Amino acid sequence: MKKVTAGFGLGVLLIFCATVSMAHFGMIIPSNDVVGKDDKKEIGLLLQFTHPFEGGPQMQMDKPEKFGVVVGDKVTSLLDSLKEKKVDGKSTWESTYRITKPADYIFYMVPKPYWEPAEDKFIVHVTKVIVDALGAEEGWDKPIAKEAGLPAEIVPLTRPYSLYAGNIFTGRVLKDSKPVGDCEVEVEFWGKGKTKAPTDSHVAQVVKTNEVGYFSFVMPKAGWWGFSAIMEADNPIKLENKDKKVELGAVLWVHAYPME
Repeated sequence: MKKVTAGFGLGVLLIFCATVSMAHFGMIIPSNDVVGKDDKKEIGLLLQFTHPFEGGPQMQMDKPEKFGVVVGDKVTSLLDSLKEKKVDGKSTWESTYRITKPADYIFYMVPKPYWEPAEDKFIVHVTKVIVDALGAEEGWDKPIAKEAGLPAEIVPLTRPYSLYAGNIFTGRVLKDSKPVGDCEVEVEFWGKGKTKAPTDSHVAQVVKTNEVGYFSFVMPKAGWWGFSAIMEADNPIKLENKDKKVELGAVLWVHAYPME
């Protein structure tokens, strides 16, 4: 059990997956998911917490507890590289990173818990995105939870870059490095306020993992797609002397290109 103070700590363990009613998403969006030899070697990274399909509302995101990159067997913290940017009065974060060699770069972020009064719980979305550089095309299927200290993650089974709209994406949900079966995975397109759903239930698509943690989804439109496996934490966080549940999402973002 944990008491909330300024700058909430994570300190949670996962036990099972649960349904959520609102599609909040942690986001790490790079300026480019594939860096070729003729491309600029410095990429930008946007970190935010929002409802991606609707293009908002933007939610306050305090400086993350962890933000870094895994390249091969090396884990590097990038926390000090973050610069705050206010959007609609809420904090988002930006960073730049310089590509130095051919490799797959796995960026990750662990945010501070976000209190959602409408749902009477805290939300923590552990988020990843993978960038291929200079034709390496290996390492993208590597679990990084142990090295980076993540409580949960989605490990891609489909190469998570150089995808086309219409491709099927398959991933595996892991908690404490073990597969999580029968888990709901919410899927949203980053609409940037330019997409419109026919009904509210069309905003987030939902798939479930099988008994060994695998799920699949066909991306029908070019752009960024977020996959969020929703779980409930074992340990609550105490707020005003009351125990509050903690939703923990394992989030992965991938980009689909139009077929010309």
